[in-house]
Amino acid sequence: MTSDAFQRMVKRLLVLPLLLGTSALAFQELDRVVAIVDDDVVLVSELVERMNYIEQQFQANNAQLPPRDVLASQVLERLILDSIQLQMGRRAGVRISDEELTRAVQSIAQQAGLNLDQFQQALAQDGMNYRDFREQIRREMIVGRVQQNRVSDRIYISPQELQNFLESPVGRAATSDDYRVGHILLAVSDDASPAAARAAEERANEIVRELRQGADFAQMAAAHSADQRALEGGDLGWRKAGQIPSLFAEQVLQARAGDVLDPIRSASGFHIVKVTDKRGAGNTVVDQTRARHILIQPSEIRSEVEAENLIREIHSRIQDGVSFDQLARDYSDDPGSALAGGDLGWIMSGQMVPAFEQTMGNTATGRISEPFRSQFGWHILEVTDRRAQDMSTEFREQQAMRILRERRFDEALEAWLQEIRDEAYVEVRI
Repeated sequence: MTSDAFQRMVKRLLVLPLLLGTSALAFQELDRVVAIVDDDVVLVSELVERMNYIEQQFQANNAQLPPRDVLASQVLERLILDSIQLQMGRRAGVRISDEELTRAVQSIAQQAGLNLDQFQQALAQDGMNYRDFREQIRREMIVGRVQQNRVSDRIYISPQELQNFLESPVGRAATSDDYRVGHILLAVSDDASPAAARAAEERANEIVRELRQGADFAQMAAAHSADQRALEGGDLGWRKAGQIPSLFAEQVLQARAGDVLDPIRSASGFHIVKVTDKRGAGNTVVDQTRARHILIQPSEIRSEVEAENLIREIHSRIQDGVSFDQLARDYSDDPGSALAGGDLGWIMSGQMVPAFEQTMGNTATGRISEPFRSQFGWHILEVTDRRAQDMSTEFREQQAMRILRERRFDEALEAWLQEIRDEAYVEVRI
């Protein structure tokens, strides 16, 4: 179908309800198929409903709508693409539970500053059914999940690209730490006498001493600072390194969270600076645990009771001096660690399932846990070491990789959408 023919078809579709003298709701009773998309169809009612919603959004934002026939063709194309992706999601078994959907809707409501009841009332005032809204959000979540699964695999960032980005000015700025800084200014005028300047310096040193002894910075700023943010407690907010005033930027970058700097003199007077907080990859020290385990899983040939009895027997043998390493190799049902004597390497918080994390946290270094059950089966574990590890480099690389992948995602998504559109069977009809 040519573009002109398609536009004429859309115009006829849009005026048909008016010619029949029906409302959009009544027209749904005479619903017709506007497009066949593989094993699915797009109905006229879906097209009209989506267009009405978009028109309401444009009107609420005082934005100029495109011509109605152009809008209709754009909306229909969007519905076709959504149908293709929803069918892909169904075939892949993508599901959004009611609980997950409710959390998503609550999040949308919270962003609007409303609770769930207020949000439902607001939807009703806009003429939108809450149940229909939920199902639309469910469809959008399925489409989003399909896109993430399919498109993410098409994006490749080479090690050299990652390194080049980290070393670039944009990369350094994007992955730099954030600093929250408090500032007190003791003003000294240009024509102040040497005695007045010395008095101001002494007072600055005294304030620094009090702050280091635990005085409240916000109260001290409100009482003494001549800075314009004095009444806000001298808080300069979160800032990247390049946004910190150059007068004290170098000292701030070298300080730790909670440090109060020595007074800094400028033409304006004496500046007292506190690094209230610090966040980012450069401040990432994580607790890690080195552990090994033995897993015994129930199966078709091993009952739950037999699995528990076996893990308790293995535990007893370790207590009697039999090698943990050898027993893991002989018995563990975890193929990833069995050949390494059960060794799981260094583990960060959140990497393991809750039952494993809790037992590992309650087991002293060098000790063997009692047998315990997780969703995978019966375990015993030994904590072999613990450490606080600086993961700044790793987290900075992860942050940079995330940025680069987000940059590539839209481009890869457009190419993928065009591919699946070309491969699908689509028949647009009246």
